[in-house]
Amino acid sequence: MNFDRHRRLRQSGFMRDMVRETKLSKDDLIYPIFVVEKPDVKQEVSSMKGVYQISLNLLKEELDEVVALGIKSVIFFGIPNEKDPEGTGAYHDHGIVQEACRLSKEHYPELLVILDTCLCEYTDHGHCGLIDPVTKDVDNDASLPLLVQTAVSQAKAGADIIAPSNMMDGFVTEIRQGLDAAGYSHIPIMSYGIKYSSKFYGPFRDAAESTPSFGDRRTYQMDPANRLEALRELDSDILEGADMMIVKPALSYLDIIRDVRNNSNLPIVAYNVSGEYAMTRNAIDQGLLDEEVIAEQMISMKRAGADMIITYFAKELAEKINKGEI
Repeated sequence: MNFDRHRRLRQSGFMRDMVRETKLSKDDLIYPIFVVEKPDVKQEVSSMKGVYQISLNLLKEELDEVVALGIKSVIFFGIPNEKDPEGTGAYHDHGIVQEACRLSKEHYPELLVILDTCLCEYTDHGHCGLIDPVTKDVDNDASLPLLVQTAVSQAKAGADIIAPSNMMDGFVTEIRQGLDAAGYSHIPIMSYGIKYSSKFYGPFRDAAESTPSFGDRRTYQMDPANRLEALRELDSDILEGADMMIVKPALSYLDIIRDVRNNSNLPIVAYNVSGEYAMTRNAIDQGLLDEEVIAEQMISMKRAGADMIITYFAKELAEKINKGEI
């Protein structure tokens, strides 16, 4: 018989390990943490089992666990006590994520801290910028100075990486210029430049308390039907000075991750978003899927071209990697 014997390389666990093309490491994982200004709170997000809103005074305990597991990077999202139309809590020097960053650096200076640079968690209307009183839409150009101010305040607080998620045109170039002028030319920008207007974000909006009070975000986030548009966003962000590129969401946009990989040498971050997490978590808890599906999903993102993954499964994955189960 004359045919290929592909099974030769599948016949034992060690053999499969040796020829495995794509591997998941703790170095790949970025863990999101929701920090609230209210004291003494550790409250599970109703739509995201195992994910919590955590007060600043309880944050060290969470960081202790993250560091003990060997996770090297976190991204903070803030929920302030008060919100206003301008989102002033986002760029206050003692805002909630700025203080979370300072606390992290005090106890774990080597832990990489990424700060989400947006206004939506801080505005009373839930949108990612200032609202034009006539059009009732987000005013792109008027919002940019506030985003720059937010980024500079975050860098001042000790952030290792700035991650602007607002999807305003020109946000990367304005933030880059603002950081450079303020003496933070060494701080990289991890751009959410390819962020789709997705229905997979629902649980995040519960966690971050950032659901828009009117309208939606389709005038500034991307149409899920568009593929080439992602490459236009990529080209713009590269020219404007982005150091890393996020594709968000991940699972339904693996083709976009691959397109970005094929068209860029930038490090690529896949954001395994809240709806993807909740879907998978609920299916596992109901016995519909085996928990090994979590690692399979992460491998699919890496296979598509992602270098890093923002995921709420980070602690669970790190624990399994430590045990040699992945």
